[in-house]
Amino acid sequence: MIRPKWTAMVTAFSMLALAGCATDDSTDSSAPPAPSTSAGSQYDLASVCPSTVVVQTDWNPESEHGGTYKMVGPNPKIDADKKRVTGALVAKDGTNTGVNIEIRAGGPAIGFQSVAAQMYTDTSITLGYGGSDDAIALSKTQPTLGVFAGLEKSPQIVMWSPDAHPDWTTIADIGKTDSKVLYFQGATYMEYFTGKGILKKSQVDGSYDGTPANFVASGGKFAQQGFATAEPYIYEHEVKAFGKPVKYQLIADAGFDFYQQMLSIRSGEKDKLAPCLKKLVPIMQQAQVDFMNDPASTNKLILDLVTRYNNGWTYSQGVADNCVKQMKALGIVGNGKDSTLGNFEDSRLTALIDITKPIFTAQNKQMKPDIKASDIATNEFIDPSIGLK
Repeated sequence: MIRPKWTAMVTAFSMLALAGCATDDSTDSSAPPAPSTSAGSQYDLASVCPSTVVVQTDWNPESEHGGTYKMVGPNPKIDADKKRVTGALVAKDGTNTGVNIEIRAGGPAIGFQSVAAQMYTDTSITLGYGGSDDAIALSKTQPTLGVFAGLEKSPQIVMWSPDAHPDWTTIADIGKTDSKVLYFQGATYMEYFTGKGILKKSQVDGSYDGTPANFVASGGKFAQQGFATAEPYIYEHEVKAFGKPVKYQLIADAGFDFYQQMLSIRSGEKDKLAPCLKKLVPIMQQAQVDFMNDPASTNKLILDLVTRYNNGWTYSQGVADNCVKQMKALGIVGNGKDSTLGNFEDSRLTALIDITKPIFTAQNKQMKPDIKASDIATNEFIDPSIGLK
């Protein structure tokens, strides 16, 4: 899913300038020397992983990516032109792993193409962010396999003004009216909502471009897509032309419960990467736990990267802090039905396949025949003992 581009919002509504941490403004794309670690330890990646683990994200730096940025060690190299950061890959308590990590921005940095397409164009990428719905749609042409679910629940929402619609509590309530619903054209969840009759095809409007202009101009009478971790805070505190609370429902709670921002590999590389993933995935799990427990230093890096990349994306300290708060409160980052963080539920993936196959078939998407949950994600590398307490 493509995140909204806030460039126009900045111009039109004078959003708050963010204050990143102070760093040298020089651009340096070279990777720092790989750190040393104790050979044979659980954190020794040098013998099993690429010398630089490359992670392609799906958007600009943001706190939803916090667990990944948590693995960047001290004094990283920032390439402002290519929108990427490289540093020592560190595990729990800052332990060196013997390899580096490079995190690349997505969205505008890769021409808004899908992460899967980028992964198949640039095979230096080790892991990429993607949604389980996209993995189904691309399962034949650009197959990917999820190895870690950084987000337990998608933060995607449909939101509205409670002043304009005090009687709305769910997305289904919107469908009982003729009110317009603004969204990005091509969103799979909207095809599901209109196909199930939760919303009317006549009321959904795919012209949303990420700016608040139409929502604000409607006085909040329109509904609009967003992220629970961002837009409610932004519209109340940073969009001065609106400046009021909104209400919303998560699309996951309305029936479209997909894994968003799961970290995936190219499916054909599972056997090759298995020795690396066996050690790396638990490090990723622990990094997500550690970020949620202590996000300050990682959010500082994220804010600095946003400033240094300077591509029109605006991300404030308030949004970053609120993101972590909402991820905790709403279970967006959390354990599965067990006590493990980052694992996948087969029945949930199977239900999504059943929902999306008719949609993608109608769109002439080439899916893997007889696709099943194990084609989309695996728990093979997950450490079941790691979770939020």
